[in-house]
Amino acid sequence: MAQILADHLTFAYEGSFDNIFEDVSFSIDTNWKLGFLGRNGKGKSTFLNLLMGKYAYSGSITASVVFDYFPYPVAKEQMRLPAAELLGEWKAGCEPWRVLVELDQLRENTEILYRPFRTLSPGERTKVMLAVLFSGENDFLLIDEPTNHLDQASRENVKAYLASKKGFILVSHDRDLLDACTDHVLVLNRKSIDVQAGNFSVWWENKQRRDQFARAENEKHVKEIGKLKQSAAQKAQWADQNERTKIGFDPVKEHDRSKDTRAYIGAKTKKLQSRVSQMQKRLGREIEEKEGLLADLEEPVDLKLMPLRHHKERLIRVRELTAAYEGTVRPAFSGLTFDLMQGERVALHGENGCGKSTLIRLILQRAGIGAEAAGVRALQGRQGSGAAAEASGNGGGENLGLMEQQMGGAASGLPAVVSGICETAAGLVISYVNQDTSMLKGSIREFCRARGLDESLFCAILRQLDMDRVQFLKNMEDYSEGQKKKVLIAASLLTPAHVYIWDEPLNYIDVFSRMQIEKLLLDYQPTMLFVEHDVRFRERIATKTVEF
Repeated sequence: MAQILADHLTFAYEGSFDNIFEDVSFSIDTNWKLGFLGRNGKGKSTFLNLLMGKYAYSGSITASVVFDYFPYPVAKEQMRLPAAELLGEWKAGCEPWRVLVELDQLRENTEILYRPFRTLSPGERTKVMLAVLFSGENDFLLIDEPTNHLDQASRENVKAYLASKKGFILVSHDRDLLDACTDHVLVLNRKSIDVQAGNFSVWWENKQRRDQFARAENEKHVKEIGKLKQSAAQKAQWADQNERTKIGFDPVKEHDRSKDTRAYIGAKTKKLQSRVSQMQKRLGREIEEKEGLLADLEEPVDLKLMPLRHHKERLIRVRELTAAYEGTVRPAFSGLTFDLMQGERVALHGENGCGKSTLIRLILQRAGIGAEAAGVRALQGRQGSGAAAEASGNGGGENLGLMEQQMGGAASGLPAVVSGICETAAGLVISYVNQDTSMLKGSIREFCRARGLDESLFCAILRQLDMDRVQFLKNMEDYSEGQKKKVLIAASLLTPAHVYIWDEPLNYIDVFSRMQIEKLLLDYQPTMLFVEHDVRFRERIATKTVEF
């Protein structure tokens, strides 16, 4: 067992307005299964890169182990190669037989090692990289959000695999994964860093207790400070009044006074002033003890939503629907039947590649998209069940082209109905959040202007999602993935709609913001159609699940 020591660590990106880490010190053991938590943009991935030696910093990081990082980079030209040919580039001295052993533990067919990497699903790519990562000996492994974009079955495989390992840092916002796979947590709080034994739930329970104690202590100090201020002000006033009586008196009214009483009055005043001085010292101590009590308190602001009410109860109708892309042999999905009624929150659930995003594309296509923005926008339906050919006619071709850009679709086209029915209510307004954030570029101001959003309200929502004001001065391509996702969600929250369609909205979103969004959706109960593999979120939010 060895230790990794960070001593007076300070780091900021070149040209940045603020430090990511400032005079930070802590230590961790290399045989821990360490969960790494913190708000988006607090520096989790940055710290992993500092351990890898990618950036210069002040202070010191001391370690006697070799670090390895997930995910491995894959260049565009490498996508056509099988993973077996990339092993040496990913991990020096990697032995293929060890990778095959790890793949077997991941319950994955070893043939995926010899297929072109671009043909692998997100789950298969993750498993290959994890198998390579754990094929070494005595490495300390840095695992950065391994379950993003993975379906539930793949998440369960990865969860069981990581639970059997040790000697790693796991950055994840999946509460279920953190509970199953970690025995210690490293938490980047608002003003401090915690290292604590236990999994996420243990840490969260302890944090709630600490926060409750901090609130009670803060309330106690506030009351004491108020009393001391009032008492000190009163005694100071008495001292001033007493001091003013030293000189000048009416011998008729104050027959017992003489010049000799000045000394007595002065002594009395001095005693009162001494009491005032003591109270001010106590006041200073109380204020000092109060400072920092609430520094790490997480008190998310309640978000607001403006859902619209449609005149029809059934907003989306799907009957025995089979859909496919042009040029493909197999349909994306077949025989799908469900309704989305007003007030329902329907979760689309199934393996990667089963057609969930295809269905969303088809519903947006049938709703007749407006040309407002890529990424997040209000989509105004023109007709109840317009087919793709109808939408592309009568001025609809531009709309479909923009939708393809929004969906990140290839130029080969949008899904087409092979058989069945897919209808949307007339005049349906949809607020859509894409799972892809690659279209986010430029400034917040440009983003709001292009989408017709009120910039001040938009920034207020981002602040409520705990984005620092300094981020508003940066271009969005410089944001972390979690911050980009918050941009899309904030835009959706600011868009009044009949239906909110969110495709994997919580990828990269921190735990605290997930809880904040859960509370919002339970409070306002909008009509939703969503894809989300976070099992705790889906269980709390969905009123109905459509299985693919």
